[in-house]
Amino acid sequence: MANLNPSLLLFLSLNLLHLFHTVFARGGERDSGFVDITYAASGRHLSEESHFQKLNKLAHGYMTNSDLEKAIKAFHGRCGRISRIYSIGKSVLGVPLWVLEISNNPGKEEAKPAFKFIGNVHGDEPVGRELLLLLSNWLCDNYMKDPLATLIVDNVHLHIFPTMNPDGFSLRKRGNANNIDLNRDFPDQFFPMNDDLNERQPETKAIMRWLKEIHFTASASLHGGALVANYPWDGTDDRSKSYFACPDDETFKYMAKLYSGSHFNMSQSSEFEEGITNGAQWYPIYGGMQDWNYIFADCFELTLEISDNKWPPANELRMIWQHNKRSMLHLVASIVKSGVHGRIFSSDCGEPLPATIAIKDINYTIKASERLADYHRLLAPGQQYEVIATMAGYKTRTTTITMKEEAVTLDFILEPDTHFLPNQCSSKSKSKSKSKSSLKISELLPKSQLEVSLTLVVVLGFLFFLMKRKAIINHFKLRKSQQQRRVSAV
Repeated sequence: MANLNPSLLLFLSLNLLHLFHTVFARGGERDSGFVDITYAASGRHLSEESHFQKLNKLAHGYMTNSDLEKAIKAFHGRCGRISRIYSIGKSVLGVPLWVLEISNNPGKEEAKPAFKFIGNVHGDEPVGRELLLLLSNWLCDNYMKDPLATLIVDNVHLHIFPTMNPDGFSLRKRGNANNIDLNRDFPDQFFPMNDDLNERQPETKAIMRWLKEIHFTASASLHGGALVANYPWDGTDDRSKSYFACPDDETFKYMAKLYSGSHFNMSQSSEFEEGITNGAQWYPIYGGMQDWNYIFADCFELTLEISDNKWPPANELRMIWQHNKRSMLHLVASIVKSGVHGRIFSSDCGEPLPATIAIKDINYTIKASERLADYHRLLAPGQQYEVIATMAGYKTRTTTITMKEEAVTLDFILEPDTHFLPNQCSSKSKSKSKSKSSLKISELLPKSQLEVSLTLVVVLGFLFFLMKRKAIINHFKLRKSQQQRRVSAV
C-alpha cells in the first residue's frame, strides 16, 4: 500500500465512501446500526462504545426524547386552537409515541383528506424529528397570515409523528431497543415475512393500529443519508435491483418530483435523475413501511431522504429546514390542490355510501370513508381518467374527467339495484331503531317481490286450513264409527 499513488488512494476512498453511503441511506441489514460512513472510506470500523461516544457529541444541540415531549406539549399549549396531541402507543422501553394533529378542527371527523409525516424511523437519522417541530411551529405562526399555511390548516388534517424510534435515538443506533430495523418490520407483498403478529415490534404495531383508526390519503417518512425522494415499489418479486413500477407509478413520480423540485437542490442531484428514484431500482428492501401503506392502507407514501449527512451538526438544522420547508408544505398542500375528491350518496334516501372508487386501467382502488363517504384519489395531472364508483346493492356509475393542474370535485349519486336483496339504504336506515333480525318483510323486499310473497302466504294459509278441516272431519267420523261398532257388539 505504501507504493500506491496518492491520487489512486483518493479515488478508491471516495468510491468506497459512495458505496457505503448508498447501502446505508435507506437501510442495509437489521444489524447495521453501528456502521459509521464517515470512517468507511478508510476501512476503519469503530467499536460500539466509541461509535456511541461520537454520536453523543454530534447529538449536542438536538432535542432529547424528554425535550421533544416538552416541545410537543408546549406547542399544543401555544397553538391549542388548531392542534391536539395524542399517543398511538409506546416504544419497547416505554416511551410514549406522541403525535401532533394540526387542523382548524382538530380531532373532528370531516370530509377532508388527512396527511401524516413520520420522522426518526431509524434511530440514527434524527433530522426529521427536528424538522417536524419546526414545521409545526411555522404553521402555527403563519396561520391566517400565509396563504399556504392557511390552506393546509383549513383543508387538511395534518398529523405529525416526530419520532417513531425514540429508543434507537437515545441508544444512538439504527434499530429500536430490540435492534430491529423498523423499516423492515412490516408485512411484505412478495415474501412471507413479518406475518407473525407476536414477532412484530410495538412501534410497528402502533403504526398499523393508527392506520386502521385514521384514513390517511398520503404520507411521507423522513430519513437521512442521501438527498432523494423515493417512491414504490421498494422491492421486486425476484429480488432483483431493477425498476419495479406500482399501479400508480405516474402519480408517485408526480409527487416525488413535486418534493424534489421545490427543494433547494434535491432536483440537481448527479446521482438521481431529477432527485427522485424508484426504490427497487435504487436497491430493493422488503418489509418496508412505504409499500405497506400503499397496499394495506390506501395511503400514498414517499420515503424522503432529506440530508446527505445522517447526523449533521445541530447548527446546520435551520439551514436544512429552509432547504426542505417549501417541499414539505407543497407536498401536504398537493392532496387538496390536485387529484379528484368528492362524496358518494344514495339516490333514494340521500345517505352517504362508503363505496369503492376505481380508475379505469389502474389496478388499484380506494374506499370512501364509512361515516361521511368522502374520498380523495390522488392522480397525476395532464391526463384523462375514467372514475368508477361501485357498491354492492347499487348501480355502478362512471364519469370521465380531465386532470389539469388543479383538483377536480366529483360527487356520485348511486341508484339502488332493484335486483339486489336486501335494499341497502332502507336496511341501514331501519337499523338505527331496530335490529336486523326484527325487520319486517316489507322492509327487506322490493314491492313486486313483496306482493308475490304475500300471495304465497295467503294461499299456503288457505291450504293449511282445508287440510286441518279435513283432518277434524275424519277424526269425528272415525269416533262415530267406533261407537256404532261397540253398540252392535252389546
